[in-house]
Amino acid sequence: MAQRPSRPTTRKTLLGVAAAVTLAALNAPAVAGFAQDAYHRYEINQPEYKAKYGHWALASLPEKYQLNSIHAILLHTGKVLLIAGSGNNVKLFEGGAFKSTLWDPSTDTFKKIDTPNDMFCAGHAQLPDGKVLIAGGTARYEVLKGDVKRAGGAMLVKNENPDRAHTFPKGTVFRAPSGVEYRSQFSVHVPAAKKVPTGQGGNVKVTASEARVFVEAADKGPLGMTNTTEQYAIQGLKGEDADNLYGIANKLGLDKKDFQGIKDAYEFDPVTEKYTRVGSMREARWYPTLTTLSDGRVLAVSGLDDIGQVVPGKNEVYDPRTQTWSPAPTRYFPTYPSFFLTGRRKIFYSGSNAGYGPAGKGRKPGLWDLRSNTFTPIGGLKDPDILETSSSVLLPPAQDKKVMVLGGGGVGESPAATSRTAIVDLDAEHPAFTAGPRLPKSIRYLNSVILPDDTVFTTGGSRGYRGKGASDILKSQIYDPHKNTFAPAADPTVGRNYHSEALLLPDGRVAVFGSDPLFADRADSRAGRFEQRVEVFSPPYLHRGDRPDLAPGGRTDVEHGGEVVLRTADPARISRVRLIRPGSATHVTDFDQRSVALDITRRGNGTLTARVPNDAALVPPGRYMAVAVDTRGVPSRAVWIHVSG
Repeated sequence: MAQRPSRPTTRKTLLGVAAAVTLAALNAPAVAGFAQDAYHRYEINQPEYKAKYGHWALASLPEKYQLNSIHAILLHTGKVLLIAGSGNNVKLFEGGAFKSTLWDPSTDTFKKIDTPNDMFCAGHAQLPDGKVLIAGGTARYEVLKGDVKRAGGAMLVKNENPDRAHTFPKGTVFRAPSGVEYRSQFSVHVPAAKKVPTGQGGNVKVTASEARVFVEAADKGPLGMTNTTEQYAIQGLKGEDADNLYGIANKLGLDKKDFQGIKDAYEFDPVTEKYTRVGSMREARWYPTLTTLSDGRVLAVSGLDDIGQVVPGKNEVYDPRTQTWSPAPTRYFPTYPSFFLTGRRKIFYSGSNAGYGPAGKGRKPGLWDLRSNTFTPIGGLKDPDILETSSSVLLPPAQDKKVMVLGGGGVGESPAATSRTAIVDLDAEHPAFTAGPRLPKSIRYLNSVILPDDTVFTTGGSRGYRGKGASDILKSQIYDPHKNTFAPAADPTVGRNYHSEALLLPDGRVAVFGSDPLFADRADSRAGRFEQRVEVFSPPYLHRGDRPDLAPGGRTDVEHGGEVVLRTADPARISRVRLIRPGSATHVTDFDQRSVALDITRRGNGTLTARVPNDAALVPPGRYMAVAVDTRGVPSRAVWIHVSG
């Protein structure tokens, strides 16, 4: 007979069993959650799941190459230029630490790029020769009211001398009649005064020229505040110069100081992998939109200027042949307006924008004719006051001339957000927005990327302003323009909101960068941290068997209306070829991406020919990815084609 345990031992055993049962009960949710997470990790890695929903993976970004990605630009070398500048980090700005990183997705390798200026919140566009234009950026970070220590504001510098211009360096001192001194924060060039004939005996009238510069009081405190118009003497000038050159200011105060832009512009060469300075813009711009026109020139609009105000409709055009700027038609838009080239010198403005500007000015969607400088509003949009930080995309193929608007938030820090999508057919006799399918949730900061199979991948975003209240939405979906429906895609693992961007890569994947949440917790009690991880999505079409092959069959330079020869082992397998312009994304807006359908002829000798449309407004000159898609919707890897103007 087995020995009976003693009473103390029995009691200890019972206590141990009870404790185990109690612990199991307490830990049941955690155990269940662990099991659920484990099963989810198993499920999302199954071939069937990937073929239906796609798959996410993190890129291995070494610490020394990490940066706050504000801009992401695909280059014709297949590499991605990530620009941070100061990356919304005032300490880096003050220290002059400006960053760019070059990422090669095919080898997952990285390279630091010398960055000559603060390109944080600049504008950019692809140029006809494959270089990239980057214009504008940051001259000064905002300073909130209460933190402003020196009175400041705009100073008009006048020149009454018709025979000589004058340039004043940064730090030039302007003295008020009271003796209070102010220093210019930037250099300023003042043209010579203008001579205008009066028509009376050869006499002329001299009209003073003027230029604007931001100034700050030399001393801290309220002594520098003024609300009266006064004339300011310029230190160091004598004689006639002191009489002819002076400053005029209306208000110099301690109110909030907004971000200020710069006039500098650069071209980035994907081959040499270097920035080269080109002609400066006429206006300083922070948050500008750059749009490549049908003749290869680039239109620059909006942005905050050198005193922190929205540029009042003074637009300009860059000519890459001369690397200089000239005036463009005057029209006001809020910062980072979403533009789509829809005809020769015709622009469609979807109403999407990324921030600064009054709620009731320049926010209505419409068609802008640059030749006549006329603007035709387009109506029908539900929630027209919730367009800020919305996404806009030219639906594939671009020949259909349909633009979709997705989600969006209210103006400024408004808590309003919407799940609305809307589509406008710009080829209709009377274009107007019609309702599209609803997004799963109300959302802003949504990234939208055109895929080679004529669908649109959307991902990320948040319900609240800059992700407030831990409102990032870890969802993705794929829109099918032919069915007018969304299908769910695999969930990303990294939240994305403000300062995020996404790009189609040459191998058919989508890379997502950045995110700049205001806070790090649901209670909005801890400061947020910029997201530096890069997450890459492999769409379902990359998990459906072998891909069609594609290679150049000869010259890769083609003119509008010309043909390009492509080699493929099985031409009969190819259902269509798309010409996809490489993206240049920032603030959930892509200024360049579009997908153009090509007419193809299949040959029996392992080749096919693809004809480029004879329409420079549909296919702006530049580098493109040619992608062949088979009958299952599976795309080839891209072949780079140069469409010359």
